[in-house]
Amino acid sequence: MKKKRQQRVTVLLTVLFLVGITSILGGCNLPWSQKATVEKERVASINSTDSTQAPLHISWTMHQNLPVSEDAEMLSTVEDQFGVDLDVWNLENNKYEALLDMKLAQGSIPDLFRIRQPQDLLKYQQQGVLAEIPEETLNTYAPNLMRTIREQAPAYAHAGMIDGKYYGIPVINPTNIYRTPVVYRQDWLDKLGLPVPQTLADFEKMIYAFTYDDPDGNGIQDTYGLSSEGMNVVFGAFGQIVFADQLYFATKDGERVIGALEPEMQEALPYLRKWYQDGVIDPEFVTGENKGGYKHLSHAFINSRIGMTSMGNYYHWIQAGDYLDWRYDQNGHMVKTPAQSTYNVKELTAKKPDAQVVVGKPFTGPHGQRGSKGYDMLMSFTAIGADAVKEPGKLEMILRILDYVSANPDPDEAATMTFGIKNKHWTWTDTLPRNVIILPPYDTMFGYQNGIGANIGMTVPVKQTGERERWASTLELDQDGIYNALEVATPSLAKYGQELIKLKNKAYIAFITGERPLSEFDDFVQEFMDSGGAVVLKEANDLAN
Repeated sequence: MKKKRQQRVTVLLTVLFLVGITSILGGCNLPWSQKATVEKERVASINSTDSTQAPLHISWTMHQNLPVSEDAEMLSTVEDQFGVDLDVWNLENNKYEALLDMKLAQGSIPDLFRIRQPQDLLKYQQQGVLAEIPEETLNTYAPNLMRTIREQAPAYAHAGMIDGKYYGIPVINPTNIYRTPVVYRQDWLDKLGLPVPQTLADFEKMIYAFTYDDPDGNGIQDTYGLSSEGMNVVFGAFGQIVFADQLYFATKDGERVIGALEPEMQEALPYLRKWYQDGVIDPEFVTGENKGGYKHLSHAFINSRIGMTSMGNYYHWIQAGDYLDWRYDQNGHMVKTPAQSTYNVKELTAKKPDAQVVVGKPFTGPHGQRGSKGYDMLMSFTAIGADAVKEPGKLEMILRILDYVSANPDPDEAATMTFGIKNKHWTWTDTLPRNVIILPPYDTMFGYQNGIGANIGMTVPVKQTGERERWASTLELDQDGIYNALEVATPSLAKYGQELIKLKNKAYIAFITGERPLSEFDDFVQEFMDSGGAVVLKEANDLAN
């Protein structure tokens, strides 16, 4: 945004005031409420300083489901508070890396640099588009953010370091303790008299019935058992994850291994090969279940093409009435009401009002293993673009803003930065622990936070205590997750990773479709190792040791 602001910040006063106040915060044990008061007074004092300096222009990248408008009210609030012009790059989340790389190729580097895939931190650092963030500067100008990471996720405190220097601030998602759900069409199971599968044999029986026994009752053979996302639950029944936008590593006999290369996959592939030949796997699985738009929607499931999936996250699969949550009724009273359906379920029932879904456990394989894909706790990195440090005071200002909008110690201000204006967009519950209630009409508006320019910060690892998360725990989604044993990149993974993923996917698709005989699995492993996999695996183990 390019706007004139009356309030300007002088760098010298900023530095002096921040150093003093940081010493206070770090040197005494203030109660949380007092720390919040000190923080508010600090920001107010700095922002009241007059200056004729032109405002800093800061380009900003963030997670977005919808574009942020230039006149977004919360964006203006932050600009006025800090005396800056924020230029949010509206990069579609589904195409984020491609759009970002296009910008970088054109010579544009964002000042606040979101790195969506953790394994890309090293790649961008090697490209020279990231600035080093001195640790003292980081602790001085983003004290609340760094304290939260150190206290709540100490194992990740140094995850953004390369050769002992910070290039990325780790973004830890506390809700990633919940693995991807395993979802079935309950109405199809009921019609066919089938239970939720508990074993691989149960699952096989179900997917054949979903394909050939007309579960939707339209008299046409137009349904399938599963598609691409369901395959990972099949692989999980043999202990590994194969299809993902990164290489999934596992720990086996004290060593790191790459799951897709393990012998257990030779046991899993014949099942998928047979199911594909028998027509129970959606032949369009190669192009995935999502056909555009919001990336966690399974259009194959929504359109009743398949009856099972493991796409998205737990909050994408809430059915109406799954739990009770606080809402405001039409009379303006706060009451506990049944949760409304979300995302995939909402889209499905809009097309098929009688459709029902059920979330089951991952089914067990022949050796008692089971699991579905877990998203990394280390979700992404927030970095600083290389050009930002060329302008005096910009690095410090970016960190101050990031700290304020991401880890504000004042609960009201933290909620305001995330959800918008209190009593307009949100309010607190009357009961403890206090939780945010989104007010009508925003409670039914998809992506309203982007629309108003809220939630421009990064996720911090604070435990979520809402009704939604308690519901996820009752489904035991915090169990049986298969997580990547290597969450950051090594030099060779940054170099070879994308080509290895392509090689792996191409081979697995060929094995499943019959284009390549299963007897060539060992040949595929050798091809993989010869194409950089050997050095990737060595570096992964060197890092662990």
